[in-house]
Amino acid sequence: MTQHAPIEINVREQNGVHIFDVHGRLTIGDSSDQLTAALSSILQNGARKVIIDLNGVPQIDSSGISSLVRMSVSLGREGGSLHLICKPGRVRDALTVTRLVEAIPTFDTLAAASKFA
Repeated sequence: MTQHAPIEINVREQNGVHIFDVHGRLTIGDSSDQLTAALSSILQNGARKVIIDLNGVPQIDSSGISSLVRMSVSLGREGGSLHLICKPGRVRDALTVTRLVEAIPTFDTLAAASKFA
């Protein structure tokens, strides 16, 4: 089995919106679990508007996509919403092929994604 560098997730708050800066592969195993745990933690603390910046993610698989869907559903149940930032490339292609860009608003920049807040 190939070992990959661990995922790095930095969370900051800006005008009531929690922004996740994600760096590393978002694939089956620890990285998807880490992202889910980070979201669960901020949900418990009352966060309802979340932006996940995927521009630092070179690869995403079905497990990573599933994590994003679960997050969107969890936020929706709590009256919140999830937006993604993802420039054109491999990850955006995966989100497009799976039609996730139709289910979760996806933008090229933080400024565009922040307009929902």
